[in-house]
Amino acid sequence: MLTTKANTPTLAKTLAPEELRVGEYVAVLNEVVEVGSFCWNADPSLLPPDQPVRIVIRSQEPGTPLRVRSICLPFVLVKRPCGQHRTLDVRGCQLVRLDRVYARAARDACRGPKKKGKRRRRRA
Repeated sequence: MLTTKANTPTLAKTLAPEELRVGEYVAVLNEVVEVGSFCWNADPSLLPPDQPVRIVIRSQEPGTPLRVRSICLPFVLVKRPCGQHRTLDVRGCQLVRLDRVYARAARDACRGPKKKGKRRRRRA
């Protein structure tokens, strides 16, 4: 269903870590948070107090296009639309591949309006 027309809906594809490629646009779909079971105030016979409990949460920045700059599994260096770099650990997050047209439109929207610089006048 992936197409390049701006008015046609596209589908973000969930990626396995080995499917990642430098230069493509990805987004964080879900993140895994580990919390000690002692935080639950549950019956200690159900879970030992030192056993971590994994919780899957939705990304705090859903759909934000991140451009893959470098890969050294399990780590992935990505560039945010604002120009900052961030390292992701694919053991704790689920990534999706974004359609290039969507990613560029979302990146441009995140950056805000373009600044108009002074034009240089040509000398005759």
